[in-house]
Amino acid sequence: MITSLLVANRGEIARRIFRTCRDLGIATVAVHSDPDADAPHVREADAAVRLPGAAPADTYLRAELLVAAALAAGADAVHPGYGFLSEDPEFARAVLAAGLTWVGPSPGAIASMGSKTAAKRLMAEAGVPVLAPVDPAAATAADLPLLVKAAAGGGGRGMRIVRQLDQLQAELTAGRQEAEAAFGDGEVFLEPYLPTGRHIEVQLLADAHGTVWALGERDCSLQRRHQKVIEETPAPGLDAALRAELAGAATAAARAIGYTGAGTAEFLLAPDGRFFFLEMNTRLQVEHPVTELVFGVDLVALQLAVAEGEALPAEPPAPRGHAIEARLYAEDPAADWQPQSGTLHRFELPVAEGLRVDSGVTDGSVVTVHYDPMLAKVIAWAPTRAAAARKLSGALARARIHGLTTNRELLVRALRHPAFLAGRVDTAFLTEHAAELLHPVPDKNGLPLAALAAALADAAGRRTAFPSGWRNLPSQHQQKRYRTSDGEELTVRYRHTRDGLRTAEHPGVELLSATPDRVVLECDGVRRTVEVAVHGAEAYCDTASGSFVLTAVPRFPEPVVRQLPGALLAPMPGTVVRLGAAVGDRVTAGQPLLWLEAMKMEHQVAAPADGLLTELRATTGQQVELGAVLAVLRPDTDTPTEEHPA
Repeated sequence: MITSLLVANRGEIARRIFRTCRDLGIATVAVHSDPDADAPHVREADAAVRLPGAAPADTYLRAELLVAAALAAGADAVHPGYGFLSEDPEFARAVLAAGLTWVGPSPGAIASMGSKTAAKRLMAEAGVPVLAPVDPAAATAADLPLLVKAAAGGGGRGMRIVRQLDQLQAELTAGRQEAEAAFGDGEVFLEPYLPTGRHIEVQLLADAHGTVWALGERDCSLQRRHQKVIEETPAPGLDAALRAELAGAATAAARAIGYTGAGTAEFLLAPDGRFFFLEMNTRLQVEHPVTELVFGVDLVALQLAVAEGEALPAEPPAPRGHAIEARLYAEDPAADWQPQSGTLHRFELPVAEGLRVDSGVTDGSVVTVHYDPMLAKVIAWAPTRAAAARKLSGALARARIHGLTTNRELLVRALRHPAFLAGRVDTAFLTEHAAELLHPVPDKNGLPLAALAAALADAAGRRTAFPSGWRNLPSQHQQKRYRTSDGEELTVRYRHTRDGLRTAEHPGVELLSATPDRVVLECDGVRRTVEVAVHGAEAYCDTASGSFVLTAVPRFPEPVVRQLPGALLAPMPGTVVRLGAAVGDRVTAGQPLLWLEAMKMEHQVAAPADGLLTELRATTGQQVELGAVLAVLRPDTDTPTEEHPA
């Protein structure tokens, strides 16, 4: 029997596993890097062990430190969560060698699926359909498009789409470099790319007594940068025969390697109905909650039971209803998905039946550049798919998320998109609908109303702090200026009269009440409530129809400094992982100059124009801050000098 469990992970998944442990009466042990010392998962554990340092390579990826932490804290079992070392057979062997219980499949099963190329050969021998690899030396234009993939990893790292044959060698080289940096293994392979395929996976659970469960299939097709964003079960539009074929192939894959514990077989479903094995994840998946809600199971509890040697019932529970999960990331989708770091001042989602939030953050959490930018998973269950989508989109729309830019609005728009609601989802969904999802038509009514509410809340706060007497004289309009996240500037002009609020922009608006954090307005007979929270110069305005972030523009302009002409600035804090050019090179617009890694993603810094690279201030392995000068380019044509606040 497991009495004390160390979770060799952090954030959301650590908290989720601890929740099950509390239900079962199992003591919990957390590990943490220095930036995570006050993280929610650390506070919620019964004991915690420090891993000195900040970078994953120095902390959560150090197998010997994790095993030592388990022994020091008196744990008798280790759960790896997902990511980090969860699919490292050597870590599993080290845990077992220390006399601890490993909550996962055997090291041999993990190793057999560790290389995608080896796994595909093994699956083909077991009769599971696979995509035939393409020999790079023999590839022709008829094979296009092609996909470069890393043999040792996932999460989109090392993946490159090849649409022109003359780009093949460059993409293979880039894929190898990224795979080597991410996984310590530069092996890549080439396979056909299906632009409109669907990513379908089957949840598996197997015990040591020969029972293998296939707990339905999940559709994880809605992705960005080959990384999942929205997942659901059951997959829409599949008939019973196809579901049975997928379950049979997944079960065969598990039996072929003597699998035990929870795992996932991933498949690519072609438009013609054929499916092909992609990989097997020998761990719990990020999207496991949708399966739990539909099948009424606790997969972590079942993992622990299997690790203790218990036998599963002969058949799994029957599914009911539909569940959809959305991954809430600290990132800016409209700015090429750039990750965001900083303080999350407020994080609050509605509480409702059928709604679940698995989160790694709370109010005041600091999101750093060292780890994945996922803040939470928001999951909705309902009897039907349409009802689940409505519940999930409504919860996200009503969430209060202050301090960081997130993908929340994109998630809401995607869940409400007619194509999504019709079940027409494939891996190209975000690309095909980018214009309306990434750059929607702005809310011309809600935004000005939010700005008015922000100004009235600000005035209420100033009256509270500096009370003054009433004047029985006509007054000029009060004026307040705000800048939106898109750079648009709004001016609010209003005054209070004996007949109530009078505004230049909203002649039909009446003020019912105003406090520093809540303003109630009546607009043409309809009452509107705006919740306002101010952090520094930013006002966060939450309404029933959406949320707005407004930055107060100072009355007196700040002094400006001139930016070095031609300077390329770091779009985020991160680590320089590769260089693509050298000083003295002539470069063309769009040519990669270097790559930054931040929050487990690579970001390309490209030349904005044709020109000569006169300076390169970044070196491989260097940590850079937001706004740091990385390189200087002398454009072929003169460009105006930019200015920015000091």
